[in-house]
Amino acid sequence: MSQSLLVKFVRDIYQTNEFIPLHAPTFAGNEQEYVLETIQSTFVSSVGKFVDQFEEKIESYTGTAKAVATVNGTAALHAALYMAGVKSGDFVITQALTFVATCNALHHMGAEPIFVDVSPVSLGLCPKAMDDFLEQHAQLTDFGCVHKATKRPIRAVVPMHTFGHPVELDELIAVCLKWNIVLVEDAAESLGSFYKGKHTGTLGDFGAVSFNGNKVITTGGGGMVLCKSLTSGARTKHVTTTAKVPHPYEFYHDEAGFNYRMPNLNAALGCAQMEVLEDYLVQKRALANHYSEFFAKGDYQFVLEPEYAQSNYWLNAIICPSAQIRDELLKMTNSAGVMTRPIWQLMHRLPMFCDAPRGDLKQSEFIEAHLVNLPSSPISL
Repeated sequence: MSQSLLVKFVRDIYQTNEFIPLHAPTFAGNEQEYVLETIQSTFVSSVGKFVDQFEEKIESYTGTAKAVATVNGTAALHAALYMAGVKSGDFVITQALTFVATCNALHHMGAEPIFVDVSPVSLGLCPKAMDDFLEQHAQLTDFGCVHKATKRPIRAVVPMHTFGHPVELDELIAVCLKWNIVLVEDAAESLGSFYKGKHTGTLGDFGAVSFNGNKVITTGGGGMVLCKSLTSGARTKHVTTTAKVPHPYEFYHDEAGFNYRMPNLNAALGCAQMEVLEDYLVQKRALANHYSEFFAKGDYQFVLEPEYAQSNYWLNAIICPSAQIRDELLKMTNSAGVMTRPIWQLMHRLPMFCDAPRGDLKQSEFIEAHLVNLPSSPISL
């Protein structure tokens, strides 16, 4: 496949000679109506009907017991980790192949990541790599799972559903049960993705979703904590709204909480976007099928959803034959006005996480050197 042929293919799909972004927000429904209604009501901050409606829509769609809206995905993950009992000084297992927000949330908790490899099946955290690391470096005590060398608790694991492709959750849950570790799903990229019929973010104790401007649907900025029980959901709502005890006029807060409330303006946008989510998912799946057919006979491997899952195909991706070809493809496509991107630099290469414990990251390093993301905005084909 010539790289110029790829540019022509993408331009034919989007039917434009203008710049083609990686993933642009699409507004095709009641967004303007709902946002204008919010402005006219004057309830533009965290109090207003759209916040409750948005949470209810997410609960209904994902099947979670309680959804709690937040200002962004990082805040959602931070709150989920807090609710999962992660404390300063704890270790949390995650993947080095992730967006920096995953590790930033750990850092804000005072916790430190342990990096283990990803699976070639999902591009997300590999259950076998996690179990192998724990067998070598951890032990179970009366106080839970402990890192042998430092005696620090290994409190939780945070797999990230990379580009919307669900990780191998049954296997990860089994490892968590074996080692007494809490599962918190980073589902920032996977709204609309299902693992064996269950929505991502609902199988762990908590999940975190993002509604950033480049996600499948957007609230401009926003996130959501998915809670497994009504009890944990009520407490999550409490601590993310400054832990204020309800009262007609008194201000009393019973613990140190977070001001993570989603404004009503953002939630209005989210309610309108939820009304067209299914259409976007159909369009994105059709786009993924087009890419898959295009790359079927060449040297590039299109990243397909795992057999056990239904992915939202948030960002389409290919594995290039070599790192050199990857670099050439990135340079040529971006020069031609077709936005492509490499995957994130591995977290242990960043200065703030370079000393974190880690296992063998061979698969992560291969993907880092070979993967390219392709334009993935939903479009009617």
